[in-house]
Amino acid sequence: MKLTKKSHSCVRLEKDGRVLVFDPGGFSEEDAALGADAVLVTHEHPDHFDEGRLRTALEANPAAGIWTLKSVAERISAAFPGRVHTVGHGDTFTAAGFDVQVHGELHAVIHPDIPRVTNVGYLVDGGKLFHPGDALTVPDHPVETLMLPVMAPWNKIAEVIDYVREVRPVRAYDIHDALLTDLARPVYDRQIGALGGSEHLRLAPGGTAEL
Repeated sequence: MKLTKKSHSCVRLEKDGRVLVFDPGGFSEEDAALGADAVLVTHEHPDHFDEGRLRTALEANPAAGIWTLKSVAERISAAFPGRVHTVGHGDTFTAAGFDVQVHGELHAVIHPDIPRVTNVGYLVDGGKLFHPGDALTVPDHPVETLMLPVMAPWNKIAEVIDYVREVRPVRAYDIHDALLTDLARPVYDRQIGALGGSEHLRLAPGGTAEL
């Protein structure tokens, strides 16, 4: 399985010639979902969900589909008739040859005065990879590769470190990092790497790794 990091929270998985893309939002490249056989969207916030990027992918591949939670599906089902699949916590499905389990229900708290939107995470191929979206969801299954939301308005580094400790992946790769400056990256790398208890890794946009 090949992992390709795109900007912010968007990542691509490739296996057996098929491509699965997570969260091609407005902070990711305009062609971030191009070439996808399936797209998974964790929630409705624009840095994770962008209709234009989805349209680019689905127009290029008439067989491609989208799997997402109800709040996003309601906004795009009319634009992509028959190609949007609604999922929620506890669901399992197969997309682009990948087996996927859905975990989680709510976005992390940004501020008590801001209502929480729904959010789901996706566990791929029995724990090979977990993408939590904008939440610190701990799946009830061992995780080899955790996509780690490293810097967001809703978290602090102590919570990120404790999340890695709780999930206990073999390795954690940074996502949700568009707001993290190059000046701060070594601080995050050092502290998460030293305290998280798992191998902590970071890929620049376009970087790849074999899982």
